Amino acid sequence: MGVIRESDLIESIAEALQYISYYHPTDFISAMTSAWEREENPGAKAAMAQILVNSRMCAMGRRPICQDTGAANIHVKIGVQAKTDFTRSLQDICDEGTRQGYQRDTNPLRASVVVDPFGSRKNSGDNTPCMLTVEMVAGDKIDVEVAAKGGGSENKSKFTTLNPSGNVADWVVQTVETLGAGWCPPGVLGIGVGGNADKAMALAKQALNEPLDMADLLRRGPSDKTEELRLEIYDRVNALGIGAQGLGGVTTVLDVKIKSFPTHAASLPVGLIPNCAATRHVHFTLDGSGAAEFTPPPMDLYPEILLEKAGAQATKLNLDDLTDEVLATLEPGQTLLLSGTLYTGRDAAHKRMIEMLDRGEPLPVDLKGKAIYYVGPVDAVGDEAIGPAGPTTSTRMDKFTDRILADTGLKVMIGKAERGPVALEAIARHKAAYLIAVGGAAYLVSKAIKAAKPVAFQDLGMEAIYELKVEDMPVTVAVDTQGNSIHITGPAKWRRNPVAAG
Repeated sequence: MGVIRESDLIESIAEALQYISYYHPTDFISAMTSAWEREENPGAKAAMAQILVNSRMCAMGRRPICQDTGAANIHVKIGVQAKTDFTRSLQDICDEGTRQGYQRDTNPLRASVVVDPFGSRKNSGDNTPCMLTVEMVAGDKIDVEVAAKGGGSENKSKFTTLNPSGNVADWVVQTVETLGAGWCPPGVLGIGVGGNADKAMALAKQALNEPLDMADLLRRGPSDKTEELRLEIYDRVNALGIGAQGLGGVTTVLDVKIKSFPTHAASLPVGLIPNCAATRHVHFTLDGSGAAEFTPPPMDLYPEILLEKAGAQATKLNLDDLTDEVLATLEPGQTLLLSGTLYTGRDAAHKRMIEMLDRGEPLPVDLKGKAIYYVGPVDAVGDEAIGPAGPTTSTRMDKFTDRILADTGLKVMIGKAERGPVALEAIARHKAAYLIAVGGAAYLVSKAIKAAKPVAFQDLGMEAIYELKVEDMPVTVAVDTQGNSIHITGPAKWRRNPVAAG
């Protein structure tokens, strides 16, 4: 039995974080491919095509699948007989692995962790600390699960305590129906049942790292109550018709994973955590023989997809000529290719712009007749104009929308997922439009960005305002100038009665 070195754990974590930033798990690729093949809604099928093409591009180019390269979730199982040379705390060791993993010159990953959650929310700069959980188990090895969890899906996590006679499937299905599309479906649902509040959520998170085997389960049928529950939830959630990116369609979830634990006789705790189209995790074991090694997925797993054919019916839109007449022609569900000038701006930039407007100060950028993209890109490397630059969840900007549209003359907003009632009313009032880019296709989207320069609020890091020059950037019209939303009409059209209602 060899000695497991601190340096080997650090190196393994760093390599794992790099690996999962650009390689999807093979089971996820297979599940997404199957969902793409059977999808009946053209818009949802095109969105899944972008996700798969983006995945393949990232695997070949070794660049991040999503601009939100996530918080590092690390679960360590330490064998009680394992021999180590550790001198620091496990948190410090795993933080060092995270730091090294996120700060590679060849593939820098976006630092998204803020160190003071209810204060200044200053970014740590290196994505530390990691979110560490630890178990002591039998054996003489150390098993590690490393996952990168983005904010869009993590923000949709839910917990409840049902009565002992409560129906888990009913609660899950009703809850998923309220989540919207900010978690970037199609993805995976992790469900934890039992224990207490913290145990149920930990089980849900751990369930997300289990192999995807829904196709096999559908073929052979359930063998126990847990598998029956998985199948029921899978069918009922997909019957909601939410579909890829919330556009409506056949598939909303690729798999449903459930872990359970004994609980108090008076309780039935249930945790729900969705994983998005940027599902990223890997497992490795250290036994004293050195650092872990990771094998890339075979490229022949990916289907042959011709995006040129998928986008043949797209309408070109000049972002430097966004007249009321042009915007009035846009229809929900329509595919566009954007070219011209595009500004970026997320939560922090919007908050600062509102504060400047309140003080009567001119904004550093003129947004009249322009478009803004809700994005926090990854740093560029080599000759890239910008790193992976996929959209962030747009509902976080809803409370700023009316003021920004009214006081700046902004005409177009681009993000991901639905807009809430307040934003829909503002869009209709100001005859603006809201477009969506595909969440989970960040590298593909970035290839349409030909130039990028920061023009304001550089102190906000990835939340600074950039001026982008884009060419044929693929988007879908989500909300037209009348306030009509594809995220309402799309799922309604594709909703069906489930085969196995509980």
